[in-house]
Amino acid sequence: MTTIKEIALRANYSSSTVSRVLNHDTTLSVSPEARSKILSIAKELGYKTVQERKGTNTSKTIPGKVGVLICHSLEEELNDAYFIHIRQGVESECEKRGLDLAEVLRLSQLKAGKISDEIKNLIVVGRISEELLRALTDHLENVVYINHSTNDDVYDAVVIDFEHATRQAVEHLLELGYKDIGFIGGQEVEHFVDRTEDLEEGRKATFRKIMEEKGLFAEEKCLVGQFRISEGYRLMKEMIESSRVPEAVFASSDEMAVGALRALQENNYQVPDDVAIIGFNDIELASYASTPLTTVRVHTEEMGKTGVKLMIDRLEGRNIPMKVVLPTELIIRESCGSRKRDLQKKGIS
Repeated sequence: MTTIKEIALRANYSSSTVSRVLNHDTTLSVSPEARSKILSIAKELGYKTVQERKGTNTSKTIPGKVGVLICHSLEEELNDAYFIHIRQGVESECEKRGLDLAEVLRLSQLKAGKISDEIKNLIVVGRISEELLRALTDHLENVVYINHSTNDDVYDAVVIDFEHATRQAVEHLLELGYKDIGFIGGQEVEHFVDRTEDLEEGRKATFRKIMEEKGLFAEEKCLVGQFRISEGYRLMKEMIESSRVPEAVFASSDEMAVGALRALQENNYQVPDDVAIIGFNDIELASYASTPLTTVRVHTEEMGKTGVKLMIDRLEGRNIPMKVVLPTELIIRESCGSRKRDLQKKGIS
């Protein structure tokens, strides 16, 4: 069976773009020529749509369409691969199981309206409150939250343990001998019916807790902006210009870590000799950065796939809600300085 990746390779577009074209994502900005090319190649390779494959689907028929509600705007998603990969996981699992996936829904497009009655099963990506969800729809058969859990007594959820993941990163720096450790992160927002609320994001809260336990926390070296490369760059520039550069930095996304890395190198700081950096997520760019990033690997695509599996399992008879916590893994590369220090311990310069 032809896959989206095969079409993407032939068309010379990303798998994400091809998937969104084939799933008729109305929020995708793509030229008519590109759309036509993708559809033409898909037809040439014999790609079958979800509807065409439904006849061979081995899963129990799912009543109604499956919707994906994302709290982030398209711009925010494009600046943070974390959520792109979750959505790709949802799409690929729906495709594999022959499910009728409706278009991707953006919260910004729905606040003044409602979710279509055709959508009976909803996967929610991000911090969308239960009260807002109920205001948007009252006809859902099933709801699965991904990357957030709003009511464990009612909804299935797929999450990671941000506290454990952050400890993996920060304690690694501490074990390497770093004590002056800074933090660069993004602002977490929860969406309600008539407002949004800023929250202390889990990685920042855990970083603060660990460093306070050690008597090492420095508020002036803990900066928060938005989850994007430009913000990592800006916040690190702020540290440099105010002479608050720590000897190590934990960044709550790889994109922010790459931005910080650029700012340091522009100002003649060597990574990791002068400043060590650890990122979060392990996007593809992390291993190809000018100094390859040590980072916490999150299985984001698997989070999306697991959300679909939970949805099907619930509709096939499971009555109690489940929360699945996926593991994370610390990936050691050059940016934290561990390899250099290991060589020094062995007497190798």
